[in-house]
Amino acid sequence: MDIESGEILIAGIAEMRVSGDPTKTIITYSLGSCVGVVIHDPVAKVGGILHAMLPEALDDKSDPAFNPCKFIDTGVPLLFREAYNLGAVKNRIEVTVIGGAQIMDDSGYFNIGRRNLAALRKIFWRNGILIGREHVEGSLSRTVELEVGTGRVSVRLGWNEVVVL
Repeated sequence: MDIESGEILIAGIAEMRVSGDPTKTIITYSLGSCVGVVIHDPVAKVGGILHAMLPEALDDKSDPAFNPCKFIDTGVPLLFREAYNLGAVKNRIEVTVIGGAQIMDDSGYFNIGRRNLAALRKIFWRNGILIGREHVEGSLSRTVELEVGTGRVSVRLGWNEVVVL
């Protein structure tokens, strides 16, 4: 895959990428306590990744600098809306969740990863969305790839181990 030719779309921290181009691969790096929400409609060949940092937006949503992708409660609805705009249909969307690890908080005082996962599950429960696959919690950072054309999701742990979900 070649970033130069545009085959790869990168979703950075507090970013989202959605594509209806089956030749694209979407990648997000360094999911620690952050949560990666991967969605894919196998019929429409639409897929996307959200890399959300925190469970809920307490920031001023009217502020021009507000970033909805930073938060689970504002980023997830935006991810689904963008996929719908490209032809995805709710009851066909396959959902994979990655991340929510306990990173740099050995005491568990902040529990950002667990709070992110709880917020995500609450939103999905309220909207009748099921998580099909997940690779969550633990203490390792993860890199995630979604092949838009096939829906293949792979997770890289550390430098070597790759898990295909």
